[in-house]
Amino acid sequence: MHIGILTAKLNAHSGWEHYGLALIESLQALGVRVTAVVPHNSDVMDGIEVQRLLPDVTPMESRFLLKLARCYPAVRQALHECDLIHNIVEVYAPLAAAVAGPRPHIMTVHGSYARYPQVRRWPVGPLYAWAYRQARMVCVSHYTEHILQQGIPGARTVVINNAVDAAHYANLPTLGVTKQGPTIVTAGGVKTRKGTLELVRAVAVVRDTIPDVQCVVLGSTETEKQTTAQVRAEVERLGLQDTVHLMGFVPDDTLRAWYGAADVFVLPSMNDGWKFEGFGLVHLEASAAGLPVIGTDNSGVVDAVDHNVTGLIVSQEYVAEALPEAIIALLRDPVRARRMGEAGRQKAQQQSWMHMAQQMVALYETRLYEARLSAK
Repeated sequence: MHIGILTAKLNAHSGWEHYGLALIESLQALGVRVTAVVPHNSDVMDGIEVQRLLPDVTPMESRFLLKLARCYPAVRQALHECDLIHNIVEVYAPLAAAVAGPRPHIMTVHGSYARYPQVRRWPVGPLYAWAYRQARMVCVSHYTEHILQQGIPGARTVVINNAVDAAHYANLPTLGVTKQGPTIVTAGGVKTRKGTLELVRAVAVVRDTIPDVQCVVLGSTETEKQTTAQVRAEVERLGLQDTVHLMGFVPDDTLRAWYGAADVFVLPSMNDGWKFEGFGLVHLEASAAGLPVIGTDNSGVVDAVDHNVTGLIVSQEYVAEALPEAIIALLRDPVRARRMGEAGRQKAQQQSWMHMAQQMVALYETRLYEARLSAK
């Protein structure tokens, strides 16, 4: 089996990049031959057959669709021997559909880009709607599948959840990280979609009951500068300067050290226009570290958090009331919190990249079998 994969840079700095690299490595470990077509500025990776031909998506280059069209002949040639085409990055969809031609074509849908055909104007929107319909769509959560089906009725979909390297979170460093009281940790950056503002407001309510509570916010403060300004202003307005700590981007060891020190992980994802949380990978990573986790409904987080088992799911609509209650409930009941953390660790161990790759290989084999039948 020879699979051609269109993916982002193999640097593992973004969600697309991490997914592509981890999937390719796992597929190769299962004996699948992979030819990866990546952006022209991607690093060369030892042990991976790479063709650097695509326009970059992290960040997305200007005149993107024109560049996508121009690289079609080279990509077609690079993948002409492949049995099946798998597009991991939704915005490459028109190129992937054209290159695949009559061959089986699979596309992973990670979240918000499920709505991409609807949010782009003519003729771009219809172009992407056509490309999406050509593929068997692998959705990373049931919520993502639901949103995709709303926009493209009849789309051929299957759900294969995201995965995590649970072993990476098994032995957590300390690095001198010391908590000052019952500690909430969140990660993923200060963004509207990450619910940072809602978390800050919830912490103010929690502090009335648990005066020494602390909240550590990990991740970039530069991606959405206006949101960061709002969050800082709210911290000051609520007098939380000694309670909420915006740490900015931190190295992976520091992030894992905070996972080890904290008592609960909280990320109240909030739908922001056409954007939504496609899966909730950070929740699963926190579970792998043994933390009880809190997330929100109407998002892919529901697939990452088993309510009342590995953590709690609260309502986006009533987040102002429900989120503080959930945080207080877990901080006041450490036995329950530890039980959820252990259940979460077990869940994360089951959702390995190898398990996900095995599901993907089964899908590849099914599509190839269907293609052989239709050719007879």
